[in-house]
Amino acid sequence: MKHASRVLDGQDFAKTLINIGATAEGIGAVYEIAKQKGFTTMGIVSSRARAERVALSKCVDYVFFVKDSTWGGQIPGTNHLSPTSAAIVESGTSFVAIGGGDVTRDEMLAARQLGKPVTFIPADMNHQIARGKAQKRGEAEPTDFRGSAHRALAKGT
Repeated sequence: MKHASRVLDGQDFAKTLINIGATAEGIGAVYEIAKQKGFTTMGIVSSRARAERVALSKCVDYVFFVKDSTWGGQIPGTNHLSPTSAAIVESGTSFVAIGGGDVTRDEMLAARQLGKPVTFIPADMNHQIARGKAQKRGEAEPTDFRGSAHRALAKGT
């Protein structure tokens, strides 16, 4: 949250629209900070959020649901972004990623390919959530909590 607050402090709230993804979980917590600083907020999120009744942030002003069978990132077996991730990348003019996993990685790499500015700030994922996701997928418990976005986007790694 400290990283997010510093990034927001460097932006003009009257000229910057904060778009995170609409859900309350994870990085969606930044919506509250953005609202406190006077920013208008929006979220582009997969229709899965509605279907699965995922809680949306109470601090997001506008929510756009994109018909998508995934949560985002690249469509498996292709080099194409899912509809949700494509909408996020196409609508943004600059991007800041604070840590993140596969979806963040895919979106930020796509934004870079389009010549859009991308700033990456390394950060650990929530260890408990990362362990739970690995367990749910039947994978080994992670030992590196920096996420796949770190491996792809951090300089010198």
